Amino acid sequence: MTEPPRPPTTPTRLTVRALIVGERIDTAGLERPDMISSTPLAFRVGANGMVALFRFGVAVMSGLSPLEEEDTLARLASRVSGARARGDDETAVFEVAPEAEAATDGAGPIRIRDLSPARFLVVADTLAKTVALARDEREINAVFDVIEPFAAQLAKSGRPPFRRRSMLRLVGQALLAQHRVSGRVAVEEKPDVLWDRPDLERLYARLEDEYELKERGGALKQKLEVVVETAHALTDIIDADRATRLELAVVVLIVFELIVAILQVALALRGH
Repeated sequence: MTEPPRPPTTPTRLTVRALIVGERIDTAGLERPDMISSTPLAFRVGANGMVALFRFGVAVMSGLSPLEEEDTLARLASRVSGARARGDDETAVFEVAPEAEAATDGAGPIRIRDLSPARFLVVADTLAKTVALARDEREINAVFDVIEPFAAQLAKSGRPPFRRRSMLRLVGQALLAQHRVSGRVAVEEKPDVLWDRPDLERLYARLEDEYELKERGGALKQKLEVVVETAHALTDIIDADRATRLELAVVVLIVFELIVAILQVALALRGH
């Protein structure tokens, strides 16, 4: 007697969440026996949970209960510098489908074979980069919002519309954005796990394309270059303004000395 065909199993869906907890996470000394990676530092939590910590301030979690997630973030608080009251986050939904690694149907979830530690590291790397890019994009855009009216007024009048202190403040904001963004997240670098698992290259390429990491990284780099050029232009304006003031002061002193000399000569001639 032949058995009736079994109904197809419904693929399991799982979520992975990336959360910005601050500017930096000090992971030194956090190594533990259940560690699954040292760069980034990744370890297991509970029965099915995994956590990856990135030094540029992002924690990625999967399979944690709300209490486990809250406890993990609380334990991490002392290691975070530049903590934020509200951080950016990104939640990705994946469909466990062993027959269709990295495939997707339109706007549906990306399919992965399983969420093994190696695949989790690939996913965590991608999500950490995308939330960090969102943070950097927002910071650069904030500087652009300040620079734009300054540049518009400068183009209209041909003269800097702000006082020197305001210009220095704008230069400081531009340099601070450059310091925070440049070198913080290496978008072009692939996760280290791919050196040992080249078979996961397809998954990483799919995720990289899904979140447009290269395009966003390139656009952010161009904006950063504009910010740096603006800072240089502003410092040149400040230097030119200072040179003009010095030249004017020298001219005034020369004129004053000439007037004093003429008065002295006039008084000497009157005395004779």
